[in-house]
Amino acid sequence: MKLVVLDIGGTSIKYAKYEDGILKNFSERSTDAKKSGAYVVQNAVEIIQSLKPFDGIGISTAGQVDSASGCIRYANENIPGYTGMKIREILENEFGVPTAVENDVNAAALGEGYFGAAKGMSEYLCLTYGTGVGGAVVIDGKIFKGFAGSAGEFGSMIIHGEEVRQGVRISGCYEDYASTSALVRRVSKEAVQVANGREVFEHIDMPEVKRVVDDWIQEIAHGLVTLIHVFNPRSVIIGGGVMVQEYVAESVRTVVSERIMPSFRDVEISVASLGNKAGLWGAVYIAEQKLKIPETTIL
Repeated sequence: MKLVVLDIGGTSIKYAKYEDGILKNFSERSTDAKKSGAYVVQNAVEIIQSLKPFDGIGISTAGQVDSASGCIRYANENIPGYTGMKIREILENEFGVPTAVENDVNAAALGEGYFGAAKGMSEYLCLTYGTGVGGAVVIDGKIFKGFAGSAGEFGSMIIHGEEVRQGVRISGCYEDYASTSALVRRVSKEAVQVANGREVFEHIDMPEVKRVVDDWIQEIAHGLVTLIHVFNPRSVIIGGGVMVQEYVAESVRTVVSERIMPSFRDVEISVASLGNKAGLWGAVYIAEQKLKIPETTIL
């Protein structure tokens, strides 16, 4: 059984072919998202066309997704015109094979749950720290979607009520302080000009940079403490490129352990293990479910 899987983000589209338990021909290309949602989907069609033959398609994508219909419920202006895009319908009409579509963070959470750091766990949270903060709630091995399918918007938690601004829809929220973008902005303002999280840690020996990083870790931990007390999960998986920094993960564990009730301290905080392929592995899983293929094992 052959599957084509894509992970559509605001910056790049990652893609691969899945066969015999292996992701093959992994590659990525620019999304060129500002050209419109229609352009992004056409880009995806061209990629899928190049990977024929296959038996099914799995799509992990930015935006709020109605996974039952495979339609984008809402996407911000990072991909103009993406809201309402009927991805599943378009791809099934184009290629004539079953297609499954899921939000990228949900897909990454499923990837980690069935193939990665949360393998064997049925109750866990997954958070990714990047441009914003994405989240997913897994209960009984399934994504908890909430009433309208959009549960897990952890980045919108208000953690700084004093910063809520009248007339601003979301302010004082978690991703304003705990995202990698927030870290980069603050380091650039208070210490040294940097373009991304990797560059921040190239300057970690500078006292002013380390001070900002430590404050940022506190912000991450504050949000996790809230979520752990609300959900009482078996595990929390933290992902995003910056989480490969051992200093960050260890410091987050330490601060969280200090702040949560003793009865919650058996929670495990683990770094996502599938890296930038987590969304693709999640796309494999949802495509398999769509085709009702028995679960496979990574070779």
